[in-house]
Amino acid sequence: MASLIEDYALLSNMRTGPLVSRTGSIDWLCAPRYDSPSVFGALLGEADHGRWLLAPACAVQAEGGADASPDEDGGAQVAERFYVENTFVLQTVWVTDSGSVRVTDFLPLTSRTDVVRRVEGLTGEVEMYQELRIRFGYGAVVPWVSRFEGELDPEGEESAPPMLVAMAGPDAVVLRGEPLPEAADDDDERRHRGTFSVSAGQARDFVLTHFPSHRTPPAPIDVNEQLNRTIELWQEWSGLYSPAEGAAGERVHIVPVRGHAVAKRSDIVRRSLLVVRALMHQETGGLVAAPTTSLPDVVGGERNWDHRFSWLRDAAMGLEVMLDHGHDREAAQLRNWLLRAVAGDPHDLQNLYGVSGERRGREHQLDLPGYERSRPVREGNGAAGQHQTDAVGHVMVVFEKLRRRGAVEDHLSWPLQQAMLRSVVDNYEVQDQGLWEMRGERQYYTHSRVLMWAALQSGVDAVRVHGLPGDAPLWEQLRDALAEEIWTSGYDPEAGSFVQYYGSKAVDASLLQLPQVGFVAYDDERMLGTVRRIEEELRHPCGLIHRYRNVLGPVDPEDPDAYAGVIGADGFVGQDHPHLGASLWLAAQYARSGRVDSAEKLVDLVLSKANDLGLLSTEYSPEERRMTGNFPQAFAHLALVQALDALDAAQGRRTAPAPAGVAEGAR
Repeated sequence: MASLIEDYALLSNMRTGPLVSRTGSIDWLCAPRYDSPSVFGALLGEADHGRWLLAPACAVQAEGGADASPDEDGGAQVAERFYVENTFVLQTVWVTDSGSVRVTDFLPLTSRTDVVRRVEGLTGEVEMYQELRIRFGYGAVVPWVSRFEGELDPEGEESAPPMLVAMAGPDAVVLRGEPLPEAADDDDERRHRGTFSVSAGQARDFVLTHFPSHRTPPAPIDVNEQLNRTIELWQEWSGLYSPAEGAAGERVHIVPVRGHAVAKRSDIVRRSLLVVRALMHQETGGLVAAPTTSLPDVVGGERNWDHRFSWLRDAAMGLEVMLDHGHDREAAQLRNWLLRAVAGDPHDLQNLYGVSGERRGREHQLDLPGYERSRPVREGNGAAGQHQTDAVGHVMVVFEKLRRRGAVEDHLSWPLQQAMLRSVVDNYEVQDQGLWEMRGERQYYTHSRVLMWAALQSGVDAVRVHGLPGDAPLWEQLRDALAEEIWTSGYDPEAGSFVQYYGSKAVDASLLQLPQVGFVAYDDERMLGTVRRIEEELRHPCGLIHRYRNVLGPVDPEDPDAYAGVIGADGFVGQDHPHLGASLWLAAQYARSGRVDSAEKLVDLVLSKANDLGLLSTEYSPEERRMTGNFPQAFAHLALVQALDALDAAQGRRTAPAPAGVAEGAR
């Protein structure tokens, strides 16, 4: 069975993102891209759906049996686990009764897919156990495995290392290292396993490389060279972010992170920026929401989504965050990805695309048991076919911010934005499924209407402020009509707050974005009234907030029977868990409206739910005290950076960007 979500660590070569458990099992690897079918899929099933286990033999239960599984209580303990500073090079130190070892896991930052696992003896002697189960096609395809003994090197006296080559259809992998695991005696298991010993000062390297089966296995890599180079490249990238922290007279804010006593705010921002960079494809610039599919929002439930896609709103948010933190190259990559993705028929806009900007996302179910039996397991995301009118707004707002920072539109960028504005005009009366991709009835969601307003406002500014060509009179007319409509139908004067959608009395967390796009001021009493209702109706007793309540009418959120058998607005039974990204939006709202202490407490609360490596998933179950949802989640880490930026601005540590158009939307 898979580990707890928070027990996984992310590895990355900025092309794919495997997950390795705290106890040494790589349970998820898609190759060669984030969205490719899995090679190791035990995360969504059992060991026989593919994994690579490497751990002290005394820490593996039923060694040699079909149910061999890592067990920290079996005579070995993980003394510490950490990333080499500002990298995704993971090091895990095991301590056993006979000695200690360090396992280093990483992916070189090259165009290949090499998974490197180095075992180094630190003290004494430790027997290690290795088990390899390669399963292509999400666990469905068992490859043919051949063993090749090393051939004599014609230029030297030593033979080349032996290798295992596994092949099926278009996919192949080669494993190099000594000693290689042996085929199991029982053919039914279809795995390779073995043991080896490592003494103090010794090191053994194992490298698994994915390649197209019609080619010969790629040449071996120099592990020492690639390890040093990978550390150097990650640290060079993270070094571009240089906060003005620790100067004379400044207070260095520290916050608790799960598994560690304290962490500097700058380190937390840097790690989140690294996560976002790790989830951006090195060549295309596509930012996946997460490297996983179908990790459940509620364990045992049906809200299991494929997040290995690039959402327009995530790309826009990532562009702004990268720009704010000195990563201009990544900001340019995201800008160019956005332009390529939306290029085409403006009536064929989607809210999410493939890593290269592919128009796809058709959803189907995979024949996998699911994480802790949470089904269905999905490949593809049906939200690509939903109409979400807010997506254009996110893109238009960030392009206006680029213009205000001196960016110049080219022959492609402004015509495409004009086409997007035409799609806003053409879909002016169309209802949608909203930011949270509800699978119930379409509505006029207040957030969606405000983002349409923001798109039109950005178009007007492009003409009036920056002198670009466009139909500003029409956009102004529709912008003003939308503002009047929103204040009439999206705001409830009796409740003193905005509402989730027209005709509703409920609130949802998407309303926290209204001041972010300039429709209303953060400290406007009507926005503060909305915040009060969000606190009253969406806040869980643990302090985090839900995105929305999934039943109509007032309910006791702590009544376990309140949602029983009721299909809610999102098309599913029951309530999902508090949402980490939405909670961080509330923290940013607190900071920008003067409630700095509340902001700090809420940020600290979210960080206390992060794992020992500082990684966040989509949601958190207070009752089970565990992470849920896809992991790690780009949205959560982007929201964390923005919340900490808002705190820095509130405390005079950085300049707060002024949202455009507040005077136009507010009244």
